[in-house]
Amino acid sequence: MLTVPQVAYTQVDFNKRPDDDLGNVEDEFQEHFFEALKQKGIENYDRAVDALHKCLNLNSKLPVIYFELGKNYNKLKNFGAAEENLKKAISMQPDNVWFLDELYDVYYQQEDIKNALKTIKQLVKYHPDYKEDLAALYVREEKYKQALDILDELDDEFGLSESRDAMRNDIYSITGNADDRIENLEQRIANNPNNEDNHLKLIYRYSQTGDRKKAFKAAENLLKVKPESKFVHLALYKFYLQDGKVEDAINSVKIALTSPEINSDAKAKVLKDFVGFVSKNPEYESELIDITALVDDNKNAQTHSDLGQYYLKAGDKVKALSNFKEALKQDPNDFKLIRDVLLLQLDIKDYKAVVNDSEQALELYPAQPILYLVNGVANNNLKAYKKAANNLEMGLDFLIDDPTMEADFYSQLSMAYKGLNNISKSETFAKKAQAIKAQQ
Repeated sequence: MLTVPQVAYTQVDFNKRPDDDLGNVEDEFQEHFFEALKQKGIENYDRAVDALHKCLNLNSKLPVIYFELGKNYNKLKNFGAAEENLKKAISMQPDNVWFLDELYDVYYQQEDIKNALKTIKQLVKYHPDYKEDLAALYVREEKYKQALDILDELDDEFGLSESRDAMRNDIYSITGNADDRIENLEQRIANNPNNEDNHLKLIYRYSQTGDRKKAFKAAENLLKVKPESKFVHLALYKFYLQDGKVEDAINSVKIALTSPEINSDAKAKVLKDFVGFVSKNPEYESELIDITALVDDNKNAQTHSDLGQYYLKAGDKVKALSNFKEALKQDPNDFKLIRDVLLLQLDIKDYKAVVNDSEQALELYPAQPILYLVNGVANNNLKAYKKAANNLEMGLDFLIDDPTMEADFYSQLSMAYKGLNNISKSETFAKKAQAIKAQQ
């Protein structure tokens, strides 16, 4: 809302001396008026209203008094009295934008859209800035074409703005009219072919509607207009991969991954897609190695995790473990990563690392049975049978409805007690394990 400038009060000449026999009427008026301003300033709106009514008793012909009453009643949420006084002020000064603005606020707070529209249409005559508010009200009234027409007018007069673009996109999303959205972008590109952002939005919108052919064409057009564009390669590599143009795709992937303008999340998505492609086309693994080397210094946890999964599927457990560990350095509380690292360490028989890492993990997740199990397995293999038995029995307390893991716990406990030369307990746990497996 606009603030009321000092000129609103110049209608009252407080410096004028009384020129009749009525005494200090103007001095009294001045005292009450400034008392009203003071009370409003400290948010004592009721007292401000009282002071303003005293002003009215002295002079009822000044529109500023009704305006101030309207503002105070508005603050008190007494919208009926606010509307009445503001209308009185406007009847005395129909072209006063501040009076109209306050009345608009009264209607807007009550969600009286009909009267808010009526008032803001008067305001638009004086200040074009109100047109955006008018468009927003049309959206509230579901008059989307009128809203878009106003947004077009504002764009033509003042250029594009983020707030108007956001409103326009909201309208397109509400109406589901993808054609209008695309037509608007195409017109913007025709008017300003060098605006990269509009080209990128058009590629995205075509992709969203499933029109891959037009999306690809839009990407190629952007590359013609701006050959140095880096962002266009975030779309191009996908199209090239789909068309079997692997060399072109690899080139686009390299440009995207080495561009400082492109954020790490987008780069992670590109690399993940290429990892997925190589997992189905292993003949391109050497290219994947070259590409990952380009981003060794700035791969995020998700990227390392995706690479770890790729190498795991490819059977390279050492590389998989290396990537999982790098991911874990960046996201040390990720339980899935912790589990994957521990299981791989068990798989490659790095039992000391398993014991150390599982003990650290248990400090973070003391109720996760898998951590007790891997710790027990590692300690058994290190012949630390007492530690294995203690941790396995503790882990059983946290196990719920997982027969397979329960059987594994009993098998490891059997091994631990056999190592401790407690044959009776060893056989008891072995039988429990066998009984569960027989039921599965």
